[in-house]
Amino acid sequence: MHAPGRPSVLFVCVHNAGRSQMAAAYLGHLSGGRIEVRSAGSAPGDAVNPVAVQAMAEEGIDMSAEQPKVLTDEAVQASDVVITMGCGDACPFYPGKRYEDWALEDPAGQGLEAVRPIRDGIRRRIEALVAELLPAGTEDAPSG
Repeated sequence: MHAPGRPSVLFVCVHNAGRSQMAAAYLGHLSGGRIEVRSAGSAPGDAVNPVAVQAMAEEGIDMSAEQPKVLTDEAVQASDVVITMGCGDACPFYPGKRYEDWALEDPAGQGLEAVRPIRDGIRRRIEALVAELLPAGTEDAPSG
C-alpha cells in the first residue's frame, strides 16, 4: 500500500488524543496528501481531545471524526519517519528508521488559550517537515 516516492510519517504520543492528532491533521492538510500520515498512542485515550479539535477547527481543519489508535509494530515498520511526543520508553525503536522527538506540552486538560500556542508550535514543525520531505523541484530520492 506504500506508494513509491511518497514519504510516510508516523506521529506517536501516549494517548493519541491531542498532539499527535493535531500533527497528523496538519501534515495531511499541508502536504495536500503527498505524504502518508499515521498517528497512534502507546496507551490510546477514549476520544480525541475536544479542545484540540476546537483549536484545529479555527485553522479550518476538521478532526472531529478522528479516533485514538493503538500503536502497532506494523505502523512503525511502514513509516519512514517516526516522530514521538513525550512517550519516552513506550515508543518502539526500529533500526533504520528516522526518529525525531518533539518536546511539546501535553494539551490534555488545558483550555483553548493554552492549546493554541501548542497547536501553532506543531504547525511550525510540520511546515518545516513538509519542506524537508517534499523539497520543491527535486527528483524523488530512492528509498532505502
